[in-house]
Amino acid sequence: MKTTAKQIFRPRKTKSFLKACEVYIERLIKNGNLIKAQPLIREGKMLVGSNGAWTIGPYSESKEVIVGYYHILANDIEEALAIAKDNPEFAYTTTARVEVRPIKAKEVATAYVYPK
Repeated sequence: MKTTAKQIFRPRKTKSFLKACEVYIERLIKNGNLIKAQPLIREGKMLVGSNGAWTIGPYSESKEVIVGYYHILANDIEEALAIAKDNPEFAYTTTARVEVRPIKAKEVATAYVYPK
């Protein structure tokens, strides 16, 4: 049976996990791999629609919740995966999932360069 994050993150484990995250973040900074890292507050809203026909509802209606992000600097996707494998989430729960994706820096069609 898989252990969910909700089941393991009791006050004592939460503090231990947060300390592990701090160590991970400091290591990323030291190695020059961290651009930004932020936890996300669980409350939020989902905005859907266009042209004034908006629906505002709960942020997440699925089982999966995004709890934060790490914006890292890596030479390629393989290095990014190696960095992600050290994320403390994997040591604290068997249900951890980390999405690793490159960030688009420029639109090919318009040559627009996104701000850093």
